[in-house]
Amino acid sequence: MSDSRIRDVVVVGGGTAGWMAAAALSATMGDKLRIRLVESEQIGTVGVGEATIPAIRLFNGLCGIDENAFVRETQGTFKLGIDFVNWGRVGESYMHVFGQIGQSLDLIEFWQYWLRGREEGVAEDLGRYSFNEEAARLQRFGRVPRIPNTQLDGIAYAFHFDASLYAKFLRRAAEASGAKRIEGKIASVRRNGENGHVTAVVLENGEAIEGELFIDCSGFRGLLIEQELETGYEDWTHWLPCDRAVAVQTRNVAPPRPYTQSIAHPAGWQWRIPLQHRTGNGHVFSTAHMSEDEATQVLLDNLEGEPITDPRVIPFTTGMRKKAWNANVIALGLSSGFIEPLESTSIHLIQNGIARLISHFPDRNFAPANVETYNRRIAYDYERIRDFIILHYWANQRDEPFWTYLREMELPEVLRRKIDLFKDTGRIFREQEELFVEVGWFQVLIGQNILPDTYHPLADALTKDELAGFLRDIRTIVAANAQKLPSHEEFITRTCAAAPPQGTGVTA
Repeated sequence: MSDSRIRDVVVVGGGTAGWMAAAALSATMGDKLRIRLVESEQIGTVGVGEATIPAIRLFNGLCGIDENAFVRETQGTFKLGIDFVNWGRVGESYMHVFGQIGQSLDLIEFWQYWLRGREEGVAEDLGRYSFNEEAARLQRFGRVPRIPNTQLDGIAYAFHFDASLYAKFLRRAAEASGAKRIEGKIASVRRNGENGHVTAVVLENGEAIEGELFIDCSGFRGLLIEQELETGYEDWTHWLPCDRAVAVQTRNVAPPRPYTQSIAHPAGWQWRIPLQHRTGNGHVFSTAHMSEDEATQVLLDNLEGEPITDPRVIPFTTGMRKKAWNANVIALGLSSGFIEPLESTSIHLIQNGIARLISHFPDRNFAPANVETYNRRIAYDYERIRDFIILHYWANQRDEPFWTYLREMELPEVLRRKIDLFKDTGRIFREQEELFVEVGWFQVLIGQNILPDTYHPLADALTKDELAGFLRDIRTIVAANAQKLPSHEEFITRTCAAAPPQGTGVTA
């Protein structure tokens, strides 16, 4: 049997995607592969993806990263969820938090009892039964895997961090594991005349970097996957019409919150992401409904601190490549597609693509069935995240033209079926390996005033008094234990405080 194993992997582009790929592959397959990453200091990165979901902890663990060192070196903070403001109606807010809410009982989810309790008048707001939300509202944090002496999960968390610092942090980890960085700007691409595979990228100085597998992390331009291979792009603007973001950084005016804020505006939404040394801000908007100047002014009018950078406009088209893997090129990050960062999925999609690459790692034969299966799984991941993002926009009761269009548009069929099932029965089912679990869908639907007609009949097994006691006990446990946590600021100071960046005058 001939040896067809791949030995040479070339990552095109650095930034978060490139160095995540290099770090993960060098940590898991570094003894089997020569990994080289080509990037140019002349080419900038988008660099606004600073909020994550809990799966990032698995990636960091895979790479052998110490969490406190990671948070310290990326000016990071902890994230318990997202506070959505003005998404249902103007003046309303709710949180989509990580982790468990309440406790399941008798084969059905907690929220079925909550729905009945709401009808009976014995239930408080949904967030009162969430350890994460109670901690977030109190601005507290701790590494508590389980609430002591209970069956309730503890704190589930992710991070906010400076994406450029994270890329530098991962570069050190990747290089320590054997990956090599090559400085240079790619001038041309060489391909095999028979099968069309990429054989090398040629730098402006004439050096050819040959490889057997190429990972395209070149950002929106898709240097290999699109400019060279002309893979094609599936445009989702008709469902997600926002096509610009304007971003600016500000000084902190208070201790950083342990959650992201997402604030809806007349033609889009604004993010606030608190780091130790600054706050990241941005306004995602639709140019069909608001000009760049108007959108910039909306953002500047809603900042909490003094700007320390000039506003920067970032154009994008929501969608995905028709194939994330084409020939011997796999696209990751913005080269693969883009879904606006409403639920902090940008970095997760990079992580997911890397995990699936490791699972489907090819040999030089590039078996078509393996490639096709990878592409099908990646497309499924993108489409289900897309649907969850669409849900936020559709489930609104605002009266501006932008929001009216979104509320009245025709939905993807899978999403429509999921919403109909919930409205008719109060039930949500997670299909296959889709990212967002049932409790996440429930928080958004209820938070934006989409209520079901009924609840599961098993929720009637308790008497009204028993139901009130069940809800009250969970509420009491959650509240008491959240009060025991240190403040978010205190926890960071004690475990992972970063030094202020040099030369900026910015203080934590």
